[in-house]
Parts: sequence; structure tokens; C-alpha cells
Amino acid sequence: MIDLTDIHVTLGPSPILHGITARFPAGKVTALVGPNGAGKSTLLAAAGRLVRPSRGEVRLHGRPLAAYKPEDLARRMAVLRQDGGITARLNVRDLVTFGRYPHCRGRPGPADRAAVDRALRRLDLAGFAERFLDTLSGGQRQRALIAMALVQAEEALLLDEPLNNLDLAHARRVMAVAREEAATGKAVAVVLHDLTIAAAYADHVIALKDGRLHAEGPVADVLSAAGLGALYETEVEVAHIDGRRIILPI
Repeated sequence: MIDLTDIHVTLGPSPILHGITARFPAGKVTALVGPNGAGKSTLLAAAGRLVRPSRGEVRLHGRPLAAYKPEDLARRMAVLRQDGGITARLNVRDLVTFGRYPHCRGRPGPADRAAVDRALRRLDLAGFAERFLDTLSGGQRQRALIAMALVQAEEALLLDEPLNNLDLAHARRVMAVAREEAATGKAVAVVLHDLTIAAAYADHVIALKDGRLHAEGPVADVLSAAGLGALYETEVEVAHIDGRRIILPI
């Protein structure tokens, strides 16, 4: 699990996060929700050691992130950023193989290649393995980046808006994969704007507003009409169809 305690983050002159204490439990999918600019991406980046908190501490399985060597942490945790962070001209297979580098020191063996092949199949990319990234659609590139994170993470998978550019079928596939990863014992955290998808696939929800923790807990507690109305400052309807929670602004 990942524990965040009293996390403050300041970027330039601007304070972004104000004393957030929260948890990404092992074996569960945690959805990070909240208005634009609430601090969701920054909190995920702090959890993945991509930004350094000005105050507070992040622990992975009870151990401070600062206590891990970078190569050790890279094997344990993977972070998908919104921008992807990839500018080189690579094909899909080579990109996904980069996720295995912390495990194989840049020399992928049979087990690494098998992990890559499995991730390509899980993300419906096997037919695109030799295609260059700049020849793909936005959704195909997004799935390739998610596949790279999948083959890297042993204990924690942090995904910042992974559903960007995805059609309905592939959004469903990605969230199903997130649940499968959580079922292996990993802590999975996902920044989401689609609250109906969050309700369908998450076990645990962290709601942020103005850089502060607004609510944390099970889906039924956090994704209620009253709670979401206060979070987004608009009227929200929560309906139930065949046992599924459907969330819409009204």
C-alpha cells in the first residue's frame, strides 16, 4: 500500500497541495476524483516520487520512498503521466519493453519478452507491435503507454487519466486490467473524470478540492449525490440501474 501523510506540494510560487493524508490500499483500485485543478495529478506524482513534497511523507508498504534506491523503486512502482513523457521515435514493442528495463538492466530475456507480449495482448495491441508511435491514433498510443507501465510495476500502478483518447470498449478494457492488477495485490490508483466509471471499477475513492482532501472512503460513501454536489458545486443525480451506479450532472 501507499500511505501519504500531511503532503504539501508547492510548484514555483503556488501551493498546490495542502496537508493531504490518504492511502492507496494494496489489492484495491483507488479512484482520484475532483474538479479540474484540484491537485489529483500532483498527488499522484508525489506518490510516485515524480515531485518532491515540501512537507510530509510518502511510504510504500511502510517504508519511506526516500529509503528506496531509484532502481528498486522503479521495479516496484510505475507511473503513467498525462503527457506520456515519450518523444523518441519507437515502435510499440520497443516502448513497452522499456518498462522491463529496471528488471533486466537493459538486457531483456525470455521472461521479459513474455511479459511484453502478454501486456500487448491485454491492451489489444498485438497487431500494432511493430508500428511506430507516430503512426498510431491517440488512443492506441495511450494503450501502449499503459502497457509499458503494466510490465514495470510489481507493487503499485499509478495511472493519471489513463482513459484519455480511449473509445468505450478500450476504456472498459483498461479498467478491467486495472482491477485484474489490483487482484494480484498491487495498489492501483487512477485519476478519473468519469464518475460512473469510477463507481463501476473502483473500490476506494479519494476526492480532492482546491488542493485539499474533501473525502476518502468506499464508493457508496464518497460518490453520493450530496457529497458530489458539494465537491463539484453543482447538482448531481445518482441513479441505480441493474445494481450499477450512474452519475450525472443535472
